[in-house]
Amino acid sequence: MKELFAVLIATLWLLPADANAADDLAGATREAARKTAGFAGRGEAVSITWRNLSGLPASDVTQASALFESALRDLGVKVQEAGATVEARLTLSESQSQYLVVAEVRKGEERQTFFATWKRAPGGAARAPGGTVTLERKLLWEQADPILDVALTPTDMVVLSPGKVTLYSRKDAGFEERQSVAVPSARPLPRDPRGRLRLIGTALRAFLPGMQCTGSIDPTLTLDCRASDELWTLDSGSRTVLLAGFAAGRNYFDGRIVAQNGARKTIPPFFTAGAAGGTWMMTLVDGRTQIFDANFDTVGTVPGWGSDLAATDARCGTGSQVLATRPGDRAEPDSVRAWSIVNRAPVPLTAPAEFAGPVTALWTVNGVSAVAVVRDPSTNRYAAYLLTVVCNG
Repeated sequence: MKELFAVLIATLWLLPADANAADDLAGATREAARKTAGFAGRGEAVSITWRNLSGLPASDVTQASALFESALRDLGVKVQEAGATVEARLTLSESQSQYLVVAEVRKGEERQTFFATWKRAPGGAARAPGGTVTLERKLLWEQADPILDVALTPTDMVVLSPGKVTLYSRKDAGFEERQSVAVPSARPLPRDPRGRLRLIGTALRAFLPGMQCTGSIDPTLTLDCRASDELWTLDSGSRTVLLAGFAAGRNYFDGRIVAQNGARKTIPPFFTAGAAGGTWMMTLVDGRTQIFDANFDTVGTVPGWGSDLAATDARCGTGSQVLATRPGDRAEPDSVRAWSIVNRAPVPLTAPAEFAGPVTALWTVNGVSAVAVVRDPSTNRYAAYLLTVVCNG
């Protein structure tokens, strides 16, 4: 650490004001990541620690950390805490005219120190990295019957209700019904039923308590349904899936899971699950949101989340997000907010999207978005919204 302080002091006093200058913290962070990746080598694993010796707020450090990790991954470098062959220690510092990112990187006996600077804005405030991020919502459909899930293609929409599956086609700015197929019930549905749709190309699969249906939407909607206690497939973003057992006669998963690598495990019963930042988040039946590592061992908890979440992929921050409801009574107005997961901790990424009623379902759709189903208590109708994390700037 003494060597690092010496580097900082020498750099701040001896560098010209515009040496290695970036436009902002985001640019400086990406430049430090580029140099770190070049030294580490493609495919290597890097562990990262941060230290803030500047007057920048903690939120800037958090965003810089997310940007640094995202840039490393884009350059083919792995980020992990244990077993890494390369160690990177990042420090934020400042002088009267500029801010400084210093990356001290070690690989075995080799060591390199890289730095990048950006000018202080008038008044000493640095611009936030990466611009702003918003959670965009778009009304897809509303109806009197409960909506359990929605699947989308560029030209069609499939809506799952407790007793039927309906296919709609895009027309002008909305949708019109094309076909509806009744879905028999293998056993009485719970009072608060849940269901899941998966649409891959034109192949359709529907999961309901005690039943699974397979079929197609082309050229017509066809479904073959049968009683089944097979595991449900839960998508998390566009690249990660999890198999989970649904509790018979209930509205939650019983804790039996199969990871993408085939590993089987039993965890506490949960309502929803999503992966981001190398971790899994599960909203447990007991009201807690638990954080699990890749082996599904508990590594932390998240306070202040509701019982519904979904993971999405957007090229903002770390590149993956978790959308989560807020805690509260199921009859109250609700909201959904996007979060980044940095160092196994949630960091707010967007402002909350507010809704007039409770969110009754929240599922990943097409990897990059989520569908939120909201029940309006004043009309008792259900509305499905498409939620997408949008990077601005």
